[in-house]
Amino acid sequence: MGLLTIIRKVKRKEKEMRILMVGLDNAGKTTIVKRINGEDTSGISPTLGFNIKTMQFKDYRLNIWDVGGQKTLRSYWRNYYEQTDGLVWVVDSSDTRRLQDCRDELHGLLKEEKLMGSSLLIFANKQDLKGSVKPAEIAKILDLHVMDKDRHWQILGCSAVTGEGLLDGFDWLVSDIGSRIYMLG
Repeated sequence: MGLLTIIRKVKRKEKEMRILMVGLDNAGKTTIVKRINGEDTSGISPTLGFNIKTMQFKDYRLNIWDVGGQKTLRSYWRNYYEQTDGLVWVVDSSDTRRLQDCRDELHGLLKEEKLMGSSLLIFANKQDLKGSVKPAEIAKILDLHVMDKDRHWQILGCSAVTGEGLLDGFDWLVSDIGSRIYMLG
């Protein structure tokens, strides 16, 4: 994000954040967005393309871009990177077969120039399921320690179904983005 964009945001005091929600298919991205917005989460089908949800959270207006994670859609993710303030990477903690694929996709995403500087929240979703991998172990598998100096990031366990951990995650993300973008306002 360029300096002019930051200055414009501060000047207008628009208190708006653009959040990009990505991850492999079936990780729970849409369920998280619906749950955090207080919507019905039964009968969710795979996202083909994207959904945009605008909601108030604390003093901010969040524009959440929920983008489909199927393999055929991942090459289109780059179309959504522009002016992203925060990334939410959702991991299916119960799908151990695809954690390496999840790591590879995340690291590819983090190399994108347009996403440099954006805060990163990793949701280790489906913690309510038996046999799900704990957030600390997922952090190791995803090699998150390599980002310690480059990026603000946080990993939290959650359950999109029960809602556990979601508010903590969005609290951290909004505070982190707010401290970087709105520090003058």
